[in-house]
Amino acid sequence: MALNTSLEERLAAVEAAIAQLQKQILAKEPTNWLEQITGSFKDEPAFEEVLAYGRAIRQGDESLLQAEDEL
Repeated sequence: MALNTSLEERLAAVEAAIAQLQKQILAKEPTNWLEQITGSFKDEPAFEEVLAYGRAIRQGDESLLQAEDEL
């Protein structure tokens, strides 16, 4: 019988922990992923190069991309 009591106590502890986790999840404010990453690459040397590639692709300028392929 002690085993059943122990099992019941353990189950109650697990249920309490789950209830606490659910409260934490519900209390959390939704985060804006864009605000979290804004500015995170500002000191990255390759970031400007990536921006230039993106600009070239959007504008249909493949010369920048071809110049890199030739290197």
